[in-house]
Amino acid sequence: MKFGGSNMGNMSSMIKQAQKMQQEMQKIQADLANEKVEGTAGGGMVTATVNGQGDLLGVKISPEVVNPSEVDVLEDLVLAAVREASRKAKELMQSRMGRLTGGMNLPF
Repeated sequence: MKFGGSNMGNMSSMIKQAQKMQQEMQKIQADLANEKVEGTAGGGMVTATVNGQGDLLGVKISPEVVNPSEVDVLEDLVLAAVREASRKAKELMQSRMGRLTGGMNLPF
């Protein structure tokens, strides 16, 4: 088996491309950590905020939705808002990673 010539050049080029892609992915992840995405429920009565990586940052609840006899409704609204925010964060991440990977179907 011979090594050298264009095969070594191709391998070196592939390694450099992979390293560059890894650096870009790390930058995108860092940028996503600083992005904020909101999800709402109940016509905006509950808002959940997550970062671009999907980490929950906060929940805001409008006082008029707080009714001790309807805690289950409030729980459902919080859950819906968090799910919407998480979905938006996932879409944002896929969009950013898709630009880098050029449509390769990688598991991010």
